[in-house]
Amino acid sequence: MLERQTETEHFNLSWQQQLAEAFNSIEDLCHYLHLSPSELPVSSAANKDFSLRVPLSFAASMEKGNPHDPLLRQVLPVNDELLAYPGFSNDPVGDLRAATESSVLHKYQGRVLLINTGSCAINCRYCFRRNFPYADLQLSKQKEDAAVRYIDKDSGISEVILSGGDPLVLNDARLTRLVQHLGRIKHLKRIRIHSRMPVVLPARITDELINTLAQCPAQIILVVHCNHANEINERVIAACKTLKNNGITLFNQSVLLKNVNDTAKQLCELSERLFSHGIIPYYLHLLDKATGTGHFEVSEQDALALMRQVQATLPGYLVPKLVKEVAGMASKQYVFNDTNGYR
Repeated sequence: MLERQTETEHFNLSWQQQLAEAFNSIEDLCHYLHLSPSELPVSSAANKDFSLRVPLSFAASMEKGNPHDPLLRQVLPVNDELLAYPGFSNDPVGDLRAATESSVLHKYQGRVLLINTGSCAINCRYCFRRNFPYADLQLSKQKEDAAVRYIDKDSGISEVILSGGDPLVLNDARLTRLVQHLGRIKHLKRIRIHSRMPVVLPARITDELINTLAQCPAQIILVVHCNHANEINERVIAACKTLKNNGITLFNQSVLLKNVNDTAKQLCELSERLFSHGIIPYYLHLLDKATGTGHFEVSEQDALALMRQVQATLPGYLVPKLVKEVAGMASKQYVFNDTNGYR
Protein backbone atom coordinates (compact mmCIF):
# COMPACT_ATOMS: atom_id res chain seq x y z
CA MET A 1 0.00 0.00 0.00
CA LEU A 2 2.54 2.61 1.11
CA GLU A 3 4.86 1.68 -1.77
CA ARG A 4 2.14 2.79 -4.19
CA GLN A 5 1.26 6.09 -2.55
CA THR A 6 2.16 8.43 0.27
CA GLU A 7 0.18 8.67 3.49
CA THR A 8 -1.13 12.06 2.37
CA GLU A 9 -2.45 10.55 -0.84
CA HIS A 10 -4.03 7.70 1.11
CA PHE A 11 -5.86 10.06 3.47
CA ASN A 12 -7.31 11.92 0.49
CA LEU A 13 -9.11 8.76 -0.62
CA SER A 14 -12.74 8.04 0.22
CA TRP A 15 -13.40 6.22 3.47
CA GLN A 16 -14.36 3.09 1.51
CA GLN A 17 -11.04 3.13 -0.33
CA GLN A 18 -9.12 3.70 2.89
CA LEU A 19 -10.96 0.79 4.47
CA ALA A 20 -10.19 -1.44 1.48
CA GLU A 21 -6.50 -0.65 1.91
CA ALA A 22 -6.39 -1.50 5.62
CA PHE A 23 -3.56 -3.73 6.82
CA ASN A 24 -4.63 -7.40 6.84
CA SER A 25 -1.16 -8.93 7.00
CA ILE A 26 0.96 -9.19 10.14
CA GLU A 27 4.09 -8.89 8.02
CA ASP A 28 2.90 -5.73 6.25
CA LEU A 29 1.91 -4.02 9.49
CA CYS A 30 5.22 -4.91 11.12
CA HIS A 31 7.14 -3.69 8.08
CA TYR A 32 5.31 -0.36 8.26
CA LEU A 33 6.17 -0.08 11.96
CA HIS A 34 9.84 -1.05 11.45
CA LEU A 35 9.37 -4.21 13.51
CA SER A 36 10.27 -7.83 12.85
CA PRO A 37 7.48 -10.40 13.30
CA SER A 38 10.09 -12.89 14.52
CA GLU A 39 10.76 -10.65 17.54
CA LEU A 40 7.08 -10.43 18.50
CA PRO A 41 4.74 -13.04 20.07
CA VAL A 42 2.59 -13.05 16.94
CA SER A 43 0.40 -16.05 16.14
CA SER A 44 -0.71 -17.10 12.68
CA ALA A 45 -3.21 -19.45 14.35
CA ALA A 46 -4.80 -16.55 16.26
CA ASN A 47 -4.83 -14.52 13.06
CA LYS A 48 -6.61 -17.34 11.25
CA ASP A 49 -9.21 -17.56 14.01
CA PHE A 50 -9.78 -13.77 14.13
CA SER A 51 -8.04 -11.94 11.32
CA LEU A 52 -5.95 -8.79 11.56
CA ARG A 53 -7.57 -5.62 10.24
CA VAL A 54 -6.07 -2.19 10.89
CA PRO A 55 -6.71 1.01 8.89
CA LEU A 56 -3.64 3.11 8.16
CA SER A 57 -5.29 6.04 9.92
CA PHE A 58 -5.02 4.09 13.19
CA ALA A 59 -1.63 2.50 12.50
CA ALA A 60 -0.17 5.94 11.75
CA SER A 61 -0.64 6.85 15.42
CA MET A 62 1.52 3.93 16.58
CA GLU A 63 5.12 4.56 17.56
CA LYS A 64 7.37 3.02 14.95
CA GLY A 65 9.98 0.64 16.31
CA ASN A 66 8.09 0.13 19.58
CA PRO A 67 6.89 -3.49 20.04
CA HIS A 68 5.04 -2.44 23.22
CA ASP A 69 3.04 0.37 21.64
CA PRO A 70 -0.40 0.44 23.36
CA LEU A 71 -2.26 0.83 20.07
CA LEU A 72 -0.38 -2.07 18.50
CA ARG A 73 -1.21 -4.29 21.48
CA GLN A 74 -4.91 -3.79 20.78
CA VAL A 75 -4.75 -5.21 17.25
CA LEU A 76 -1.81 -7.65 16.97
CA PRO A 77 -2.75 -11.39 16.97
CA VAL A 78 -0.62 -13.05 19.67
CA ASN A 79 -0.02 -16.48 21.16
CA ASP A 80 -1.86 -15.65 24.40
CA GLU A 81 -5.16 -15.66 22.51
CA LEU A 82 -4.89 -19.43 22.21
CA LEU A 83 -4.74 -19.96 25.99
CA ALA A 84 -7.82 -21.12 27.88
CA TYR A 85 -8.88 -18.94 30.84
CA PRO A 86 -11.48 -20.07 33.40
CA GLY A 87 -14.82 -18.31 33.07
CA PHE A 88 -14.26 -17.09 29.52
CA SER A 89 -16.86 -18.02 26.86
CA ASN A 90 -18.15 -17.23 23.38
CA ASP A 91 -21.17 -15.28 24.71
CA PRO A 92 -19.85 -13.46 27.80
CA VAL A 93 -22.63 -10.86 28.10
CA GLY A 94 -25.67 -13.02 27.29
CA ASP A 95 -26.52 -11.49 23.92
CA LEU A 96 -27.86 -14.72 22.47
CA ARG A 97 -30.34 -15.22 25.32
CA ALA A 98 -31.72 -11.71 24.76
CA ALA A 99 -32.34 -12.06 21.01
CA THR A 100 -35.93 -11.87 19.78
CA GLU A 101 -37.37 -13.43 16.64
CA SER A 102 -36.94 -10.05 14.95
CA SER A 103 -33.18 -10.11 15.68
CA VAL A 104 -33.62 -7.35 18.24
CA LEU A 105 -31.58 -7.68 21.43
CA HIS A 106 -33.94 -6.63 24.22
CA LYS A 107 -31.93 -6.95 27.42
CA TYR A 108 -32.73 -3.69 29.17
CA GLN A 109 -36.01 -1.92 29.93
CA GLY A 110 -36.81 0.95 27.59
CA ARG A 111 -34.04 0.31 25.07
CA VAL A 112 -33.14 -2.25 22.46
CA LEU A 113 -30.01 -3.03 20.47
CA LEU A 114 -29.72 -3.84 16.78
CA ILE A 115 -26.80 -5.84 15.37
CA ASN A 116 -26.56 -3.91 12.11
CA THR A 117 -23.54 -5.70 10.67
CA GLY A 118 -20.81 -8.12 11.60
CA SER A 119 -18.10 -5.98 10.02
CA CYS A 120 -15.75 -3.50 11.66
CA ALA A 121 -13.15 -1.13 10.31
CA ILE A 122 -10.69 -2.60 12.81
CA ASN A 123 -10.48 -5.97 14.55
CA CYS A 124 -9.74 -5.28 18.20
CA ARG A 125 -8.29 -8.38 19.84
CA TYR A 126 -10.27 -7.88 23.07
CA CYS A 127 -13.63 -7.72 21.24
CA PHE A 128 -16.43 -9.34 23.25
CA ARG A 129 -18.23 -10.30 20.02
CA ARG A 130 -15.22 -11.85 18.30
CA ASN A 131 -17.00 -15.24 18.42
CA PHE A 132 -20.51 -13.91 17.73
CA PRO A 133 -22.78 -15.77 15.23
CA TYR A 134 -23.41 -12.70 13.08
CA ALA A 135 -24.86 -14.76 10.25
CA ASP A 136 -27.84 -15.57 12.47
CA LEU A 137 -28.52 -12.18 14.05
CA GLN A 138 -27.19 -9.30 11.93
CA LEU A 139 -29.90 -7.34 10.14
CA SER A 140 -30.62 -8.07 6.52
CA LYS A 141 -33.02 -5.60 4.92
CA GLN A 142 -35.88 -8.01 5.66
CA LYS A 143 -34.85 -8.43 9.30
CA GLU A 144 -34.38 -4.68 9.55
CA ASP A 145 -38.01 -4.13 8.56
CA ALA A 146 -39.12 -6.68 11.15
CA ALA A 147 -36.98 -4.99 13.80
CA VAL A 148 -38.51 -1.58 13.04
CA ARG A 149 -42.01 -3.08 13.34
CA TYR A 150 -41.04 -4.65 16.71
CA ILE A 151 -39.88 -1.27 18.02
CA ASP A 152 -42.91 0.55 16.61
CA LYS A 153 -45.32 -1.80 18.40
CA ASP A 154 -43.70 -1.38 21.83
CA SER A 155 -44.34 2.13 23.15
CA GLY A 156 -42.11 1.39 26.14
CA ILE A 157 -39.01 1.54 23.93
CA SER A 158 -37.55 5.06 24.02
CA GLU A 159 -34.04 4.36 22.74
CA VAL A 160 -32.52 2.24 19.99
CA ILE A 161 -28.83 1.34 20.05
CA LEU A 162 -27.14 0.67 16.73
CA SER A 163 -24.26 -1.74 17.21
CA GLY A 164 -22.41 -4.52 15.46
CA GLY A 165 -19.71 -4.97 14.32
CA ASP A 166 -19.73 -1.26 13.62
CA PRO A 167 -22.95 0.30 12.27
CA LEU A 168 -21.03 3.06 10.48
CA VAL A 169 -19.56 0.42 8.18
CA LEU A 170 -22.99 0.48 6.51
CA ASN A 171 -23.09 2.64 3.40
CA ASP A 172 -24.92 5.96 3.51
CA ALA A 173 -27.98 4.70 1.64
CA ARG A 174 -28.53 1.77 4.00
CA LEU A 175 -27.88 3.85 7.10
CA THR A 176 -30.13 6.67 5.91
CA ARG A 177 -32.95 4.21 5.26
CA LEU A 178 -32.71 2.78 8.77
CA VAL A 179 -32.42 6.15 10.53
CA GLN A 180 -35.39 7.53 8.58
CA HIS A 181 -37.55 4.53 9.46
CA LEU A 182 -36.63 4.77 13.13
CA GLY A 183 -37.13 8.54 13.12
CA ARG A 184 -40.79 8.08 12.19
CA ILE A 185 -41.53 6.14 15.40
CA LYS A 186 -43.33 8.62 17.66
CA HIS A 187 -42.29 7.17 21.02
CA LEU A 188 -38.61 6.88 20.11
CA LYS A 189 -36.61 9.64 21.81
CA ARG A 190 -33.03 8.69 21.06
CA ILE A 191 -30.89 6.74 18.62
CA ARG A 192 -27.55 5.80 20.11
CA ILE A 193 -24.78 4.74 17.74
CA HIS A 194 -21.80 2.82 19.08
CA SER A 195 -18.89 3.18 16.70
CA ARG A 196 -15.11 3.05 16.66
CA MET A 197 -15.05 4.65 13.19
CA PRO A 198 -14.52 8.30 14.26
CA VAL A 199 -11.34 7.12 16.02
CA VAL A 200 -9.95 4.48 13.65
CA LEU A 201 -11.28 5.75 10.30
CA PRO A 202 -12.35 9.40 10.74
CA ALA A 203 -12.82 9.82 6.98
CA ARG A 204 -16.16 8.03 7.54
CA ILE A 205 -17.60 11.24 8.99
CA THR A 206 -18.79 12.53 5.62
CA ASP A 207 -21.21 15.30 4.73
CA GLU A 208 -23.75 12.66 3.72
CA LEU A 209 -23.52 10.97 7.11
CA ILE A 210 -23.84 14.29 8.95
CA ASN A 211 -26.94 15.17 6.91
CA THR A 212 -28.55 11.84 7.74
CA LEU A 213 -27.95 12.23 11.46
CA ALA A 214 -28.79 15.93 11.67
CA GLN A 215 -32.17 15.48 9.95
CA CYS A 216 -33.40 12.72 12.25
CA PRO A 217 -36.27 13.78 14.59
CA ALA A 218 -34.86 11.57 17.37
CA GLN A 219 -31.84 12.82 19.31
CA ILE A 220 -28.61 11.28 18.04
CA ILE A 221 -25.96 10.15 20.50
CA LEU A 222 -22.66 8.82 19.22
CA VAL A 223 -20.63 6.71 21.63
CA VAL A 224 -17.09 6.49 20.35
CA HIS A 225 -14.64 3.89 21.57
CA CYS A 226 -11.20 5.18 22.46
CA ASN A 227 -8.87 3.40 24.88
CA HIS A 228 -5.72 5.52 24.83
CA ALA A 229 -4.94 9.20 24.37
CA ASN A 230 -2.55 8.38 21.50
CA GLU A 231 -5.53 7.33 19.39
CA ILE A 232 -6.73 10.93 19.19
CA ASN A 233 -4.88 12.45 16.25
CA GLU A 234 -5.69 15.56 14.21
CA ARG A 235 -7.99 13.65 11.82
CA VAL A 236 -9.96 12.28 14.76
CA ILE A 237 -10.21 15.74 16.30
CA ALA A 238 -11.55 17.22 13.05
CA ALA A 239 -14.15 14.45 12.67
CA CYS A 240 -15.40 14.86 16.23
CA LYS A 241 -15.56 18.64 15.87
CA THR A 242 -17.78 18.22 12.81
CA LEU A 243 -20.10 15.91 14.73
CA LYS A 244 -20.29 18.28 17.71
CA ASN A 245 -20.92 21.30 15.48
CA ASN A 246 -23.94 19.51 14.04
CA GLY A 247 -25.61 18.88 17.38
CA ILE A 248 -24.53 15.29 17.94
CA THR A 249 -23.77 14.36 21.55
CA LEU A 250 -20.46 12.54 21.96
CA PHE A 251 -19.62 10.10 24.73
CA ASN A 252 -16.67 7.76 25.05
CA GLN A 253 -16.46 4.24 26.37
CA SER A 254 -13.19 2.47 26.99
CA VAL A 255 -12.18 -1.03 28.01
CA LEU A 256 -9.61 -1.40 30.79
CA LEU A 257 -6.84 -3.44 29.17
CA LYS A 258 -3.69 -4.87 30.69
CA ASN A 259 -0.53 -3.27 29.28
CA VAL A 260 -2.62 -0.82 27.22
CA ASN A 261 -4.28 1.67 29.57
CA ASP A 262 -3.93 0.15 33.05
CA THR A 263 -2.22 3.06 34.80
CA ALA A 264 -3.85 6.08 36.40
CA LYS A 265 -1.64 8.38 34.31
CA GLN A 266 -2.89 6.83 31.06
CA LEU A 267 -6.53 6.99 32.14
CA CYS A 268 -6.23 10.61 33.27
CA GLU A 269 -4.53 11.62 30.03
CA LEU A 270 -7.29 9.92 28.06
CA SER A 271 -10.09 11.70 29.93
CA GLU A 272 -8.38 15.08 29.63
CA ARG A 273 -7.77 14.68 25.90
CA LEU A 274 -11.30 13.42 25.20
CA PHE A 275 -12.96 16.27 27.06
CA SER A 276 -10.73 18.91 25.45
CA HIS A 277 -12.26 17.87 22.12
CA GLY A 278 -15.88 17.74 23.21
CA ILE A 279 -16.17 14.05 24.11
CA ILE A 280 -17.53 13.13 27.55
CA PRO A 281 -15.71 10.24 29.31
CA TYR A 282 -18.63 7.95 30.10
CA TYR A 283 -17.81 4.29 30.75
CA LEU A 284 -14.66 2.39 31.60
CA HIS A 285 -15.55 -1.28 31.14
CA LEU A 286 -13.99 -4.19 32.88
CA LEU A 287 -13.08 -6.74 30.23
CA ASP A 288 -15.97 -8.86 28.98
CA LYS A 289 -14.75 -12.43 29.29
CA ALA A 290 -14.77 -13.54 25.68
CA THR A 291 -12.75 -16.57 24.60
CA GLY A 292 -9.32 -15.44 23.38
CA THR A 293 -9.12 -12.25 25.45
CA GLY A 294 -7.99 -13.41 28.90
CA HIS A 295 -4.52 -11.89 28.63
CA PHE A 296 -6.08 -8.41 28.61
CA GLU A 297 -7.88 -8.81 31.94
CA VAL A 298 -7.28 -6.39 34.81
CA SER A 299 -8.72 -7.62 38.10
CA GLU A 300 -11.60 -5.79 39.73
CA GLN A 301 -9.44 -5.06 42.77
CA ASP A 302 -6.71 -3.47 40.63
CA ALA A 303 -9.34 -1.55 38.66
CA LEU A 304 -10.76 -0.06 41.86
CA ALA A 305 -7.30 0.98 42.99
CA LEU A 306 -6.78 2.73 39.66
CA MET A 307 -10.10 4.55 39.93
CA ARG A 308 -9.22 5.83 43.38
CA GLN A 309 -6.11 7.41 41.88
CA VAL A 310 -8.07 8.81 38.94
CA GLN A 311 -10.72 10.30 41.23
CA ALA A 312 -8.04 11.90 43.38
CA THR A 313 -6.53 13.55 40.29
CA LEU A 314 -9.45 14.61 38.09
CA PRO A 315 -12.62 16.63 38.63
CA GLY A 316 -15.66 14.38 38.91
CA TYR A 317 -16.99 15.15 35.42
CA LEU A 318 -13.82 13.68 33.90
CA VAL A 319 -14.00 10.41 35.87
CA PRO A 320 -15.63 7.65 33.79
CA LYS A 321 -17.95 5.20 35.50
CA LEU A 322 -16.28 1.84 36.06
CA VAL A 323 -18.75 -0.85 35.03
CA LYS A 324 -19.04 -4.50 34.22
CA GLU A 325 -21.69 -6.36 32.30
CA VAL A 326 -23.19 -9.44 33.92
CA ALA A 327 -25.29 -11.70 31.73
CA GLY A 328 -28.94 -11.66 32.79
CA MET A 329 -28.79 -8.45 34.85
CA ALA A 330 -31.20 -5.60 34.09
CA SER A 331 -28.43 -3.06 33.47
CA LYS A 332 -24.67 -2.63 33.52
CA GLN A 333 -23.31 -3.03 37.03
CA TYR A 334 -21.43 -0.11 38.55
CA VAL A 335 -18.19 -1.13 40.17
CA PHE A 336 -17.47 2.52 40.91
CA ASN A 337 -18.99 5.86 40.09
CA ASP A 338 -18.88 9.36 41.47
CA THR A 339 -22.10 9.01 43.49
CA ASN A 340 -21.97 5.62 45.19
CA GLY A 341 -18.23 5.42 45.83
CA TYR A 342 -16.33 2.14 45.93
CA ARG A 343 -17.32 -1.38 46.78
